[in-house]
Amino acid sequence: MAKLKAAVIFGGTSREYRLSLASASEIIRNIPADKYEVICIGITKKGRWLYFPGDPDEIADGSWEMNPDCVSAIISPDPIHRGLMTIENGEASFRKIDVAFPVLMGKCGADGTIQGLLDMSGIPYTGSGLLAAASCMDKSHTHMVLDDYGIRTAEWKLITQRELSMIDERCDEIAGKMGFPLMVKPANSGSNAGTSIAENMEQLIAAVKIAFSNDNKVVVEKYIKGRKLEAAVMGYDSPFSSYIGEIVSNGTDYDPTDFSVTSGDDLVIPADISADLQNMIRETAVNAFKALGCKGYARVDFFLTEDGQLLLNKIGTSPGFRSTSVFTKLMGNLGMEYSYLIDKIMEQAIENADKLY
Repeated sequence: MAKLKAAVIFGGTSREYRLSLASASEIIRNIPADKYEVICIGITKKGRWLYFPGDPDEIADGSWEMNPDCVSAIISPDPIHRGLMTIENGEASFRKIDVAFPVLMGKCGADGTIQGLLDMSGIPYTGSGLLAAASCMDKSHTHMVLDDYGIRTAEWKLITQRELSMIDERCDEIAGKMGFPLMVKPANSGSNAGTSIAENMEQLIAAVKIAFSNDNKVVVEKYIKGRKLEAAVMGYDSPFSSYIGEIVSNGTDYDPTDFSVTSGDDLVIPADISADLQNMIRETAVNAFKALGCKGYARVDFFLTEDGQLLLNKIGTSPGFRSTSVFTKLMGNLGMEYSYLIDKIMEQAIENADKLY
């Protein structure tokens, strides 16, 4: 039986470039070799697309684009090709792709752009589609959808670029309604760049201006201090949630923007919470996943406040995918070892695409 041709797309122009490389190199090493032929497609920081025929170690250390065998490449939007077009010495050639695994984070990756291209091409791909990816990337859209479905998030307000001429008045209005401290975030950003905590009016105005340097919309949220709880959701027609984990800081300063597990932290699975709360959070994670139209897989971040309020922080449709990442650890706790998880996600993507194309 011929192997399926799986394209792993990595890199990109966002600030999460290095995280993408780390995740992609591990995925490539662990894709079942008896079932898939891997096609590596890298996007440089400047946005150039290259077919990369080298070793995953070159991806991990960032030297991949210097490989002399790299050639210019693009995914053809024409569904007659349904694959990759490489261009070498002025001549184009085509390679069919059976499934694509975009390992792209942030803007131009997890915001619906690559998903739209793959939709046009007719290539099955892992993860959420264009609308869900865009809605989860845009914090204002996430808030609006979840508000409509009765899923609680932090109290929030939106500032648009058209309101910049009256920024002092708008900030005064927001502070009057929500008080301080406040979290100020670019509406569209996969990282914490441009995110600030404002303790007073002067800081709020400055934080809004910083956020506007990263996006044309700014979300202001009531500052939340609480336990950081995590769910991994997977599936299409009947998505399911992992058990809930908790990111426990090991003596470091509290950072409400940081949901990553670093050297000073630990991911505890399951979180030390009651069985009823565990089940409620799992149900909420799945409901949010469905409300936003997510597919395939996603990571869902929550806050649990000291007075027992559960607030959804964000949904990541393209989470880190190293073997040590939060999503993969949570799924690993359910018995899905890393290579099996990669295979199952691609397998489900192909099955789901059969219903669409």
